[in-house]
Parts: sequence; structure tokens; C-alpha cells
Amino acid sequence: MSLESQRRACEFQLLRYVPDAVRNEFVHIGVILRESATADRPARVEVRFTRDWRRVRCLDPDADTALLEGMESELRHRLASNNEAVSAGRLMRLLEESLSLSVQMTESRAYLAESLPAGVEELMRLYVDPPPRERLPRLSGRAAIQARMRSEFERAGVWDLMRKRIAAAEYTRPGDPLRIDAGYRPNGLIRMFHAVSLDPGIAAGVETAKILAFSAAELRAGVARVEKGELELTAIVEPATQLGLSRQGTGDEEPERLSMYRFGVETMEEHQIRVLTTSDLGRVAETARRELRV
Repeated sequence: MSLESQRRACEFQLLRYVPDAVRNEFVHIGVILRESATADRPARVEVRFTRDWRRVRCLDPDADTALLEGMESELRHRLASNNEAVSAGRLMRLLEESLSLSVQMTESRAYLAESLPAGVEELMRLYVDPPPRERLPRLSGRAAIQARMRSEFERAGVWDLMRKRIAAAEYTRPGDPLRIDAGYRPNGLIRMFHAVSLDPGIAAGVETAKILAFSAAELRAGVARVEKGELELTAIVEPATQLGLSRQGTGDEEPERLSMYRFGVETMEEHQIRVLTTSDLGRVAETARRELRV
């Protein structure tokens, strides 16, 4: 039997981020691969979005990548709940209901895959992921912490089970713009996690810590009122050593930068916010895995 005859007949579509429909500039951000149904097996679908949003940010610095990530989770959830009857028409309706106006789909193309997971990996490599030699700005600040957070929760298998971009306005008051990055509820305790960069070289770094601290009491009271549960709010920050703040310099700059970092940590802790670093995320994700019984 030839290798080609062992492959499965599929169709794929690429997902494009198009911030301005008039200019029609786009970046591929994901792949949807649908296996054709057979007499003994219903059609199955795999969806994958990029984990590297730097191309998107180069095209649109104001892109809401957290919203795009939430879109992937929603698609996975909806496809899983309809997995036994994913016809082409049903798939199109689900996609149209889940995608935002800034995300477009290409037309379906035929594809032969060894398996759905292997096919998605190959299509992501061919069409979505940047080539190894492509020079892109390194992730930094909140974006780097958010990427690490997602990676650890995905590794533990709980990312799709968590709420993302939780609107503080649900618990505080209308108009509150704050959105907490992620959270879940193991019984009566509501755990929420928010990336806070304390890099003194980033303008909004320590200010984010002050905003979160200012919001903590009202958010905690709102969660108790709405969810009838206790909020545990955790800020995820960079380790001081990662920012080069562990060494005391001989000039004035290093002590001042270190004091800014400590100010951010202490301000959040004074408002009963648990502060952990990205080095703790593996343990945090493992706790989530146990509590969510994955």
C-alpha cells in the first residue's frame, strides 16, 4: 500500500487576521482541518491558532490577542460539543458564529493527512508559523508573561477549561475596562490570574500593578456577591533576576529600578493579591489540573 493511499482525505481552511478590510492586509493565524466522513467514522475537525502573535502585532500593534485566543477556545468547545455531526454546512455556521469581523476564512482546499494532529502540525508549519530565519521582535512585558501562562496551563491540559479575559465590570460596575487574563472555579473558591509586568523599562509596568491593587477590594466584594464564593487573585510577574535586578549596582540607576519592582510587589500584596513569578507557573498549572480533575 502506497504512503498516499494511507493518508486520510481532508479539507482545510486558513484563518486570517485582517485588521483593516479596506487595505486587505492580513496575517495567517490558524488552521481548521476537517476529515471527510466515512461509512464507519463521522467527520472530525481539528482547530489550531498560532502561539506566536508577533506577526499580528507587527501588522496591528493594538491587536487584542487575548480575544483571538479566547476565540480558539470557543471554537474548540463548540466543535467538541457537535463532534458527532460536523457537516461542512454545520462547520461554516459554527465558524461564522464564533469568529469576529477581523478574522476571515479562506476557501476550503483538499488535503491528504496521515492523521488530523499531524496534518494540523504540517499546515501550521507551511502557512502560519514564521520561518525560522524570520526576524521578529522578542516577546516582552505582559505579552511574554501571558504566553508563558498559557503554555503552562495548556501543558497541564486545563487551558480550554478556564475562563479568559474575565470582565471586571461583571463584579464591579459598568464601564470598568479591566479584564483579568484567566481563571477557574474549583468548588467555592474562584481563582483568577493576571499577568503584571514589573519591568522598570516598560512605561506601563508598575502602573499595571497599581491598577490591579486599586481594583482588588471591589473585585473581591463583587465576586462574593455574584458568585457566592471567595476570590483568590494572583498576579504573575517576572522574577527579579530575569530583569537583571538582583545585583546592586554602584550607580543610582540599579537601586531605583529594583525599588520600583519591589514597590509593585508590595503594593499588590498590601491589597491581598498573591504575587507569584513565571517560575511558579508549572506548580500553579499542576494545581489547576488536580482541582479540575483533568
